[in-house]
Amino acid sequence: RVSGVATTDTSLATDVIENVLGSSASVPEVTVVGADGIRVQTDSVSGEQSDQIVAGLAEAYGVETSEVSPSVVEASWGASVTEKAVRALVIFLVIVGVVMALYFRTWKMSLAALIALFHDLIITAGVYGATGFEVTPAAVIGFLTILGYSLYDTVVVFDKIRENTRHLNENTRLTFVESVNLAVNQTLVRSINTSVVAVLPVASILFIGAFMLGAGTLRDISLALLIGIIVGTYSTIFLASPLYAQLRMHEKGVVDQAARVEKARAAAVQTA
Repeated sequence: RVSGVATTDTSLATDVIENVLGSSASVPEVTVVGADGIRVQTDSVSGEQSDQIVAGLAEAYGVETSEVSPSVVEASWGASVTEKAVRALVIFLVIVGVVMALYFRTWKMSLAALIALFHDLIITAGVYGATGFEVTPAAVIGFLTILGYSLYDTVVVFDKIRENTRHLNENTRLTFVESVNLAVNQTLVRSINTSVVAVLPVASILFIGAFMLGAGTLRDISLALLIGIIVGTYSTIFLASPLYAQLRMHEKGVVDQAARVEKARAAAVQTA
């Protein structure tokens, strides 16, 4: 990292790396850190090459060599961080699954919500991989935030489903699947409005703060939030609720209730 620079022109750092490592080396990743900092990431280099890079960066940006702080990230460190992150995610999902099963008094709602969460994570991580963005600590914070957002949105819809199906056996107007669909429709406007309100400032941070001002940290967290909010809203409406209906539609009580509804409708048609 180079601190106290007068210019944040990233091409200067790229030229220094190419001069030291040669044009055949992989392209370094150069990002702007804060108002007067540059971060340069390269493949593993020797001690002599590291010294040359430090001297070259100091000369290119007109700073003392003490303002250039090299650091080495070993593969074992990355593996350790990944292991801890996965462990924390598993613990989080287990706790969420148990709490939701107790709150809604059915494990099927819990399972549907967890599958939706996995869907959100996979899609967001896939977008990161496709765009070539680096998964930084800020990005991890964004991932955790979208888990909370998606879970909240799903719980709101599931709560409405529980309300609509509370007296299912006494209901002769709507089947279980129709009651689930009604709950989604009743919360649809709220879900979309909440997502739009959340997406607007996040999109502003991403496109103005990151791409125009060059703030890498803002870019990392805002991209995760933007994709996560959009995908989380989609999964709540089109994945979690239909999946829950699919998990229960073959239960004996649900099948019997659907038969009673069809019988009542047939009787109403004959009477008319």
